[in-house]
Amino acid sequence: MVKVNENYANLAQNYLFAEIARRVSAYKAANPDKKVISMGIGDVTRPLCKAVTDAMSAAVAEMADAATFQGYPPAVGYDFLINEIENYYTSRNIPVKAEDIFVSDGAKSDTGNITDIFSNDNSVLIPDPVYPVYMDSNVMLGRSISLIDATEENGYLPLPDDSTKGDIIYICSPNNPTGATYTRDQLKIWVDFALKNGSVILFDAAYEAFVSDPELPRSIYEIPGARGCAIEFCSFSKTAGFTGTRCGYTIVPSELEFGGVKLAKLWTRRQSTKYNGTAYIIQRGAAAVFSPEGYAQTRENINYYRENARLIMDFMDKKGISYTGGQNSPYIWLKCPDGLGSWELFDKLLNSAAVVGTPGAGFGKNGEGRFRLTSFGSREGTVEALGRLDLIF
Repeated sequence: MVKVNENYANLAQNYLFAEIARRVSAYKAANPDKKVISMGIGDVTRPLCKAVTDAMSAAVAEMADAATFQGYPPAVGYDFLINEIENYYTSRNIPVKAEDIFVSDGAKSDTGNITDIFSNDNSVLIPDPVYPVYMDSNVMLGRSISLIDATEENGYLPLPDDSTKGDIIYICSPNNPTGATYTRDQLKIWVDFALKNGSVILFDAAYEAFVSDPELPRSIYEIPGARGCAIEFCSFSKTAGFTGTRCGYTIVPSELEFGGVKLAKLWTRRQSTKYNGTAYIIQRGAAAVFSPEGYAQTRENINYYRENARLIMDFMDKKGISYTGGQNSPYIWLKCPDGLGSWELFDKLLNSAAVVGTPGAGFGKNGEGRFRLTSFGSREGTVEALGRLDLIF
């Protein structure tokens, strides 16, 4: 008789964003004339930039010609995109080589799938609150998981101490959901810890393009020693608006080795076996992001979202509501006013203002009493939503 993976029974009964969608759908059904403004799920609203769509259009034309048609893509990505990513890091004096880079369909997939190359008896250290995929992908495997508290007291930037244990360590900076960003000195503490204890850091840099403070690191490899202990994940979803086209990459340094086995070799084998590769048309569009035109155009979109974040921060400051994020992140992580629970605030905003945010409790126990808003909406929607919130706070 077939046996199912019983670890799935240990997952939270309702995936956070599915529950949000359920409540919003119920509200819309009961209030068909109300316009709902979403400041919750971190999807972008600005279209792909012209340099990207021009490159994709040219790639479509290539696919219509037998002389330039492309079949199965390489599982690790086309050289033309890998070389552009390498140059992107080199331009910032960050030591990343082409052989370290693996193209994929996004950071969410890779942070979930990277678990395949590690033994299930590894211990896992995850911050709380946390992006759900880190937790869920390890629960599915039945791994031993420890949480390190990210709280208001430590600025939502926890650091290891003598009691900290973990073979596989998840770090997201700028953080989703809190918007907090580690300094170089803080990341050095984590790198030193990993090197000392033989651990691997899984560093999610999906929001690196939103870091505006030049003193803050945008890659773990800005930290000496990181190539010997860290894997980095990045995505074009927020950097260039690829949420509808999907592309990202993972960096596994050639020096990264455990038990005499290079992790890059294992990741290559995993991707070659269980991943079809990212479509040629999409990779051509992603490569255009690094052209002078593409870079300028995508930065224009990022600045648009930064302005939205400034408007939200100004509103919070005016209302005396405590928050983190916003300055170097598209997320504003606010303290629920009036002692409300995070789902209570969700329902209040939805039912009183038709505005949708994300309850902090969905990210872990330390998220209770906190609430995430995003700056990825339109300018008009952001201004209108803040006007509605002004009437209830």
